[in-house]
Amino acid sequence: MWKRSQQPKQQVTAGRFEIERDGHVAFLDYSLGAGVLRLLHTEVPDQLQGQGIASELAKSALDWAREHSVKVDVICPFVDSYIKRHPEYADLILH
Repeated sequence: MWKRSQQPKQQVTAGRFEIERDGHVAFLDYSLGAGVLRLLHTEVPDQLQGQGIASELAKSALDWAREHSVKVDVICPFVDSYIKRHPEYADLILH
């Protein structure tokens, strides 16, 4: 006899943290599943470079992870360097 599992399947969602300024959009791609936020790639258009927008995106994502009690798997080199400069987020990192 086939039994249905009591636990629902873990769903993986994908999306972006975004900041729009002057008609341009900077973003940080992520995926979320099994209690882990994977920060994949940060992209800032040339017109928005040098304004700290990538740092704003990283901070927003890490603050979201803390608020939602999820661990973070950092794939994005920029976010990795951000965390090295902001060790207060080190406890979120999946080891």
